[in-house]
Amino acid sequence: MSARLKTVTLGCKVNQYETEFVREGLESIGYESASDGHPADVCVVNTCTVTNEGDSKSRQAIRRLARENPESRIIVMGCYATREPERVAALPNVAEVVTDKRELPDLLGRFGVVDIPTGISQFGHRHRAYVKVQDGCMLRCSYCIIPYVRPKQSSRPIPEIVDETQRLIDNGYREIVLTGIHLGHYGVEQNWKKPKSEWTRLSDLVRKLAELPGNFRIRLSSIEATEVTRELIGVMGEFSAKVCPHLHVCLQSGSDAVLRRMKRRWGRRLFVDRCEMIRKALDKPALTTDVIVGFPGETEEDFAQSCEVVRTVGFSKIHIFPFSARRGTPAAEMSGALSKQVKSERSRRLAEVESDCRRAYYNELIGQELQVLLEAEEGGGKLSRGTSCRYASVVLPTKNLNLGDLAVIRPRQADGDTLLA
Repeated sequence: MSARLKTVTLGCKVNQYETEFVREGLESIGYESASDGHPADVCVVNTCTVTNEGDSKSRQAIRRLARENPESRIIVMGCYATREPERVAALPNVAEVVTDKRELPDLLGRFGVVDIPTGISQFGHRHRAYVKVQDGCMLRCSYCIIPYVRPKQSSRPIPEIVDETQRLIDNGYREIVLTGIHLGHYGVEQNWKKPKSEWTRLSDLVRKLAELPGNFRIRLSSIEATEVTRELIGVMGEFSAKVCPHLHVCLQSGSDAVLRRMKRRWGRRLFVDRCEMIRKALDKPALTTDVIVGFPGETEEDFAQSCEVVRTVGFSKIHIFPFSARRGTPAAEMSGALSKQVKSERSRRLAEVESDCRRAYYNELIGQELQVLLEAEEGGGKLSRGTSCRYASVVLPTKNLNLGDLAVIRPRQADGDTLLA
């Protein structure tokens, strides 16, 4: 009987990619996914520490796997494992704690994997695949623990990413999401010792991938507004049939005073100007963002400025994060902490602004031609739900379509968070 494997992933797209990398490596030597109700021999938990909740959920996942798989060996990796390795090692059934993601090939080698993969070929049962193109972050935003628990900045070679992307396309994945800890700094550390004429940029990578043959599309994950260069926008426009007109640009706050305390690298005016440049250069692009609510010292006026920037830019989706102090970061020592009630109330108000902005943007898309990746069935198979190139959820009649297809539609109505086609 083959050895059985279970994996649990918490946190970001990069974590999800790294879990798949380990899974494929173990499957190459005979491991099989344990079906529901069957205990696993090995469990892999990829942890998150971006918030206190991430820490807690990581510990809960380990304890649950130990209860459900009492004879298993649990391998724990990820940012929380790096941050508190001794506490993780003391949890039940934990056999190994991987504190540096650069050690993943060594981990596979200890299991007996001889041919260490350079990338992935599958992405579970999903219809989109994440491709990690870089790791590490050089910034030190005052609230963020991630630069302290991730390896130093490194970017994968373009040929390696191109080969991996082609494998995924050949295996039927119609959306490739480029992701990294600091995506906009792709290639930066490789350029330090090169003349500018030889620099490698994110725009170069996107161009190489967009030139690949096949019926697929590329989406960029989170990026800083200042790193959305004219070159990158130019490639997105040139390959509009292949590169989704969607950018997730990180705001965090619309108040210059809060941005300074966050140690962000720009003010609200520069951020808004860059978003306006994107809107002028691309056809009805979707802009989404992250906002931290209740940062230490955030006044009602500061919060109002964040809402104003959100309305001005017109974000179609916002990841709203009530501030969570991370031990070891400068923000954890700042005065002016806000109550949970204030953070909750401001989060609710910001969600209302988000809803208004999304409704306005979705109305702009009525009657427009959109490409949709079909991802799930509804209504007994009569309807399909998918994600459009502009990151809007769409429901349409299934007809002769299959999950995983890219369909071209024109929405006729917006219904809350969904376009109907």
